[in-house]
Amino acid sequence: MKRIQLYIEEDVWKALELRSRQTGLSILELVRQAVRERYVGDREKRKQALLGIVGMWRDRNDLPDTETYVRQLRRDSRWSRLRQ
Repeated sequence: MKRIQLYIEEDVWKALELRSRQTGLSILELVRQAVRERYVGDREKRKQALLGIVGMWRDRNDLPDTETYVRQLRRDSRWSRLRQ
Protein backbone atom coordinates (compact mmCIF):
# COMPACT_ATOMS: atom_id res chain seq x y z
CA MET A 1 0.00 0.00 0.00
CA LYS A 2 1.21 3.52 -0.80
CA ARG A 3 0.68 6.67 1.21
CA ILE A 4 -0.50 9.91 -0.45
CA GLN A 5 -1.44 13.38 0.71
CA LEU A 6 -4.57 14.81 -0.84
CA TYR A 7 -6.12 18.29 -0.87
CA ILE A 8 -9.91 18.30 -1.20
CA GLU A 9 -12.25 21.25 -1.75
CA GLU A 10 -14.43 22.21 1.20
CA ASP A 11 -17.70 21.17 -0.45
CA VAL A 12 -16.30 17.72 -1.30
CA TRP A 13 -15.02 17.35 2.27
CA LYS A 14 -18.45 18.18 3.69
CA ALA A 15 -20.09 15.66 1.36
CA LEU A 16 -17.58 13.01 2.46
CA GLU A 17 -18.23 13.81 6.14
CA LEU A 18 -21.96 13.46 5.63
CA ARG A 19 -21.60 10.18 3.74
CA SER A 20 -19.20 8.92 6.40
CA ARG A 21 -21.78 9.55 9.14
CA GLN A 22 -24.52 7.92 7.06
CA THR A 23 -22.58 4.78 6.19
CA GLY A 24 -20.31 4.40 9.20
CA LEU A 25 -17.30 4.21 6.88
CA SER A 26 -14.27 6.42 7.36
CA ILE A 27 -13.61 9.22 4.89
CA LEU A 28 -10.44 7.41 3.92
CA GLU A 29 -12.40 4.26 3.05
CA LEU A 30 -14.92 6.28 1.03
CA VAL A 31 -12.08 7.85 -0.99
CA ARG A 32 -10.46 4.44 -1.52
CA GLN A 33 -13.77 2.98 -2.73
CA ALA A 34 -14.36 5.89 -5.11
CA VAL A 35 -10.88 5.63 -6.60
CA ARG A 36 -11.17 1.85 -6.89
CA GLU A 37 -14.55 2.09 -8.64
CA ARG A 38 -13.40 4.85 -10.99
CA TYR A 39 -9.98 3.59 -12.00
CA VAL A 40 -9.96 -0.13 -11.29
CA GLY A 41 -13.63 -1.01 -11.60
CA ASP A 42 -15.13 -4.35 -10.82
CA ARG A 43 -13.23 -6.79 -13.00
CA GLU A 44 -15.78 -9.54 -12.52
CA LYS A 45 -18.60 -7.23 -13.70
CA ARG A 46 -16.58 -6.27 -16.79
CA LYS A 47 -15.83 -9.92 -17.50
CA GLN A 48 -19.52 -10.87 -17.22
CA ALA A 49 -20.51 -7.96 -19.49
CA LEU A 50 -18.03 -9.04 -22.13
CA LEU A 51 -19.13 -12.67 -21.90
CA GLY A 52 -22.73 -11.50 -22.24
CA ILE A 53 -22.13 -10.02 -25.69
CA VAL A 54 -20.11 -12.90 -27.10
CA GLY A 55 -22.01 -14.35 -30.02
CA MET A 56 -24.95 -11.95 -29.74
CA TRP A 57 -25.12 -11.60 -33.55
CA ARG A 58 -24.68 -15.32 -34.15
CA ASP A 59 -28.29 -16.01 -35.12
CA ARG A 60 -28.84 -12.90 -37.25
CA ASN A 61 -29.98 -13.88 -40.75
CA ASP A 62 -30.52 -10.34 -42.00
CA LEU A 63 -26.78 -9.56 -42.20
CA PRO A 64 -24.40 -10.71 -44.91
CA ASP A 65 -21.44 -12.78 -43.91
CA THR A 66 -18.21 -10.92 -43.19
CA GLU A 67 -16.52 -11.84 -46.45
CA THR A 68 -19.43 -10.49 -48.50
CA TYR A 69 -19.50 -7.30 -46.48
CA VAL A 70 -15.77 -6.65 -46.91
CA ARG A 71 -15.95 -7.35 -50.64
CA GLN A 72 -18.78 -4.82 -50.97
CA LEU A 73 -16.69 -2.23 -49.18
CA ARG A 74 -13.76 -2.87 -51.48
CA ARG A 75 -15.96 -2.40 -54.55
CA ASP A 76 -16.96 1.05 -53.38
CA SER A 77 -16.10 3.88 -55.77
CA ARG A 78 -14.72 6.06 -52.99
CA TRP A 79 -11.20 6.01 -54.42
CA SER A 80 -12.34 7.29 -57.81
CA ARG A 81 -14.40 9.99 -56.13
CA LEU A 82 -11.39 11.15 -54.10
CA ARG A 83 -9.18 11.53 -57.18
CA GLN A 84 -11.56 14.00 -58.83
